[in-house]
Amino acid sequence: MQILNLVKFLKSQHETIVSNQIGRAGTSIGANIHEAQYAHGKSDFIAKLQIALKEANEKSYWLELLLKTNYIDEAKYQELDNVCSQIRVMLIKSINTAKGDER
Repeated sequence: MQILNLVKFLKSQHETIVSNQIGRAGTSIGANIHEAQYAHGKSDFIAKLQIALKEANEKSYWLELLLKTNYIDEAKYQELDNVCSQIRVMLIKSINTAKGDER
């Protein structure tokens, strides 16, 4: 939800390039996690989570770019990037567990 609100804000500021990119990456994370719940086996499950992880990494890039171009302030960046980091940690743990690499 936060990412959709950010996209709305960016579009109100007439920023379309990054808003489209971060909107796609941000919503793709949840979509791939949701798809993983109905995977066609373990390898498909892992693949969907790996895609979600890649999208979370991409989202962090777009957030950093928004910060550096002053579309968002440091507080908003920290808030959104913290959530993204937590999602990455959960995805990595889930992928490792599914692979049998839990340490």
